[in-house]
Amino acid sequence: MVDVGGKAETTRVAVASGRIAMNAAALAAIRDGTNPKGDVLATARIAGIMAAKKTAELIPLCHPLGLDSVSLDLALEASGVRATATARITARTGVEMEAMTAVSVALLTIYDMAKAVDKAMVIGEIRLAEKRGGKSGDWFAPA
Repeated sequence: MVDVGGKAETTRVAVASGRIAMNAAALAAIRDGTNPKGDVLATARIAGIMAAKKTAELIPLCHPLGLDSVSLDLALEASGVRATATARITARTGVEMEAMTAVSVALLTIYDMAKAVDKAMVIGEIRLAEKRGGKSGDWFAPA
């Protein structure tokens, strides 16, 4: 692991997003609450937040962090669902991996819960959208 012992503790924020594309039947089942496995969006939100808290167990050499907060928003789009996670901490290292892990696991959960309706769903566009704080300062993904 990278030695962060000499770094100052600062407030750090990371925002990540990603998307799962699906057919109209799967999207309708999610939107209407008729998916056979239950409430897809609520389950995916909880799964993503739980995953962010376990990032250091999943990603080698990632520092274990006591997060201040993690939020996960899921928005229905014309042909899928967009996940956006925001992770916050006051620490010596950033929370980019926690935000991206939250998005990834939330989208995988959507796939798992809706695969009976659409096995051809495609997960993609997972990326860091922005990070704030720390020695390197603020960064925003190009549009």
